[in-house]
Amino acid sequence: MIRISNRNFSVLSAALFILLTLIIYSCGKKQENETKSLQFTEQHRPQFHFSPPSGWMNDPNGMFFHNGEYHLFYQFYPDSNVWGPMHWGHAITKDMIYWEHLPIALYPDSLGYIFSGSAVVDHQNTSGFGTTENPPLVAIFTYHLMEGEKAGRNDYQTQGIAYSLDNGRSWTKYAENPVLKNPGIKDFRDPKVFWHEDSKKWIMILAVQDHVEFFGSPDLKSWTKLSEFGVGVGGHGGVWECPDLFPSKVDGGEVKWVMLLSINPGSPNGGSGTQYFIGNFNGKTFVNDNPPDKTLWIDYGRDNYAGVTWSNIPESDGRRLFLGWMGNWDYAQVVPTYVWRSAMTLPREFKLTKTSSGIRLASHPVKEIETLVGKSYVIGETIVRDSVILTSSEMETSLFEVMIELDSAIKRDFSIELFNTLGEKLVIRYSQEQNAILVDRTAAGKNDFSPKFSGIDKGPRSLTSYPTDIRLFLDHSSVEIFMDNGLLVMTETFFPSEPFKNVKIISDGLKIKSANTRKIKRIW
Repeated sequence: MIRISNRNFSVLSAALFILLTLIIYSCGKKQENETKSLQFTEQHRPQFHFSPPSGWMNDPNGMFFHNGEYHLFYQFYPDSNVWGPMHWGHAITKDMIYWEHLPIALYPDSLGYIFSGSAVVDHQNTSGFGTTENPPLVAIFTYHLMEGEKAGRNDYQTQGIAYSLDNGRSWTKYAENPVLKNPGIKDFRDPKVFWHEDSKKWIMILAVQDHVEFFGSPDLKSWTKLSEFGVGVGGHGGVWECPDLFPSKVDGGEVKWVMLLSINPGSPNGGSGTQYFIGNFNGKTFVNDNPPDKTLWIDYGRDNYAGVTWSNIPESDGRRLFLGWMGNWDYAQVVPTYVWRSAMTLPREFKLTKTSSGIRLASHPVKEIETLVGKSYVIGETIVRDSVILTSSEMETSLFEVMIELDSAIKRDFSIELFNTLGEKLVIRYSQEQNAILVDRTAAGKNDFSPKFSGIDKGPRSLTSYPTDIRLFLDHSSVEIFMDNGLLVMTETFFPSEPFKNVKIISDGLKIKSANTRKIKRIW
C-alpha cells in the first residue's frame, strides 16, 4: 500500500490544479484563436485591408499618430450590419498594416449619436485637460440628436469634444459640451481640426450643407467663426461632408494647401465621392487656385468615400497619409456581407505634383505594404497578340498586386481581366479614344442586391500621353487601381461567387516592358 502524507497530498493537489488550469486556459485560448481566425475568413472578407470584427462601419474618424501608434477611429454600429446609432470604434497600428482592435472609444449619450470628426495631440495643453508633460489627446466630433431631427428641427447637429490622458485607451467627454452650437442649419458637421502655427490657434473646418466654414480657437473649447468657402465652387450634386485641409509641397518645393471634400451624391460615377481643391490658406480664409467650375477627384472609383488624413505625423517622416471608407451610400447597407459591413482603403501617401493640366494630387500605396509581399511571378518584355496570363499556379491566391510597365512606342488599347473558374470577371479597360480607364463589374459576381451597383465606371486621365504604368491590388472583394504614378486612382468593390485567382492582359499588339505579380500575405 502506498501512503501519501497530508503534505504530499496537498502538493499533488496543487500541481494537479495548476495543470488542469493550464489545460483549460490552453483550450480556451485555442478556441478563442480559432474563433478569431474563422471570424476574419468569411466570404468576401478583405485580408490585407482594415475591417471591423463585426457590425457596421463607415467614415474613418479622429486619425492621429502618437507614441509610435497610428490611431484609427471610425463610425461604428456594433449591434447590426446596417447603419444605426453611431459610436466611435477604435483600432491602432504601428505600421498601418497590422491592426489591433480596441474597445469602443465613444458612445452615444443624451446629446446625440457620435458622428464624424477628428482628433489632435494638444502638445501645449491649451485645453487644460492634461499637462505639457502628458499632453491630452482631444477628439472633436459632431453630436447628432436624432430626437431633434425627427421633430423637424434644424439645430440637431452640434460639435462636442472629449479627451484622453492614457494614450487613447479611455476618453472623457467635456462636461460643458457642446463647444459649438448650431445656428439653425440642417447639415452642420464633421469637424476637422488642426493647429495653425502662423496664427497660433486651432482651426476647425466644418461641412455646412453646400460649403465649409472655418472657425478659430485658442483652447479647443471656445470657437469663433472666421470665414466660408465653397458656394458655387466645385461639385454640388449632394451634401458636402467630411472636409480636411492641409499644406503640401509641390514636387518638394512650393507649399500649397489641399482641401478634401466628400459629397453624396454627386460623384463622377454615381453616389459618393471625394473632390479636392488646391489653393492657399492664411489662417482665416481659403483661396482656390482653379476656376470655380473645375472639379478634381481623388478617386474615380465608386468605393472611396469620406477619407481624411492622419494628424501629428512626425516631421522626420514628413508624409501626408490618407485613409478612406471603401463604400458607397448607393448600396453600402445591402452588399452581401453579413457578420460585418465595409472595409477601409489601403493607407495612401498624398503628393502634389505639376502636370500639363496643372498641379494635381497623386496617391501612392504606403511603402509599408512591401512587408506583406510574398512570391512573385515576373514576365519580361512581351508583345501581347491575344492575351497573356499574369499569374502562376504556384501563387493560387486572390490576394495579389500587379505592376505593369508599358512601352509607349506601341500604342494599343488593352484590358486587364480578373477572373475565376465560374466565368465571373472584373474587366479593367484602357481606351485611347476616351483617354480613360473603364472598370466593368457587370459580370464580377453578385450584383442583384442593388440596381445601382452594376455598371461600367469611367476614370478620365489628366495626362494626354500614352500611359506607361498601371498598378493594382486585389483583395478578395476589392481592387485599387493606380495609373500615371498615382494621378489616376480607382477603387471598386465586387462580390464574386468564387475568388478571382487569375489575371490576364488582353490586347492586339500591346508591348509590355515588364509585368510583376506579387502575392500579398493576409494580416488577420
